[in-house]
Amino acid sequence: MLDILRFTPSEISILALSLKIALFCVVLILVPAVLVAWVLARKSFFGKSLLDSLVHLPLVLPPVVPGFLLLLLLGNQGLIGKYLHNIFGFSLAFTWIGAVVASAVMAFPLMVRSARLAISQVDKGLEIAAQSLGAHPLKVFFTITLPLSMPGIITGLILAFSRSLGEFGATITFVGNIENETRTLPLAIYTYTQIPDGDLPALRLVILSMALALGALMISDRLERKANQSIGRHHD
Repeated sequence: MLDILRFTPSEISILALSLKIALFCVVLILVPAVLVAWVLARKSFFGKSLLDSLVHLPLVLPPVVPGFLLLLLLGNQGLIGKYLHNIFGFSLAFTWIGAVVASAVMAFPLMVRSARLAISQVDKGLEIAAQSLGAHPLKVFFTITLPLSMPGIITGLILAFSRSLGEFGATITFVGNIENETRTLPLAIYTYTQIPDGDLPALRLVILSMALALGALMISDRLERKANQSIGRHHD
């Protein structure tokens, strides 16, 4: 029984790599996701439905499809990737940075959905009142909209972080399954299930993945309840 909880240095390295990729993922998507969420929550324009659909497309596509499209676009022979590789000597495909990009593509819709809901719940009257008193729209955003929607944004970050930890299809398609480079928790679990005597390490990583996911969901739920209570007090 104790063997289940005895992690090897290799498994600890896999966890560290997964956490690093997930952390860089949420840093990468934070600003663009909040901006897109604000646009979708506050603006009306031609093509809004199309933008909304494109943002959420990764949620309904098979994960290997975004991964394949990333390979066509950012691979060493891709439309953009070949110039990065030939001119700057920089490669995204089959690197941990590419894994960050793949995770970001898949986590972006979750971040946008959460931030959009939070922003839409902010009372527009407060924003209008501030602007009528001469506040610049940018100041209104940073002093009213952003602080009041922060619990929802943090919830979105947690969900995006968790989604990154569980990302498999787009990652393995775009960056492969390279030990100490792109082999994250789900890829390692898959690898262990394909080799003899791999059941025990696979089980350890499954338990670890479930614990991380459960913890993230509990934190997210707690923040959401706090946000709803705060909104309720504000309306009262």
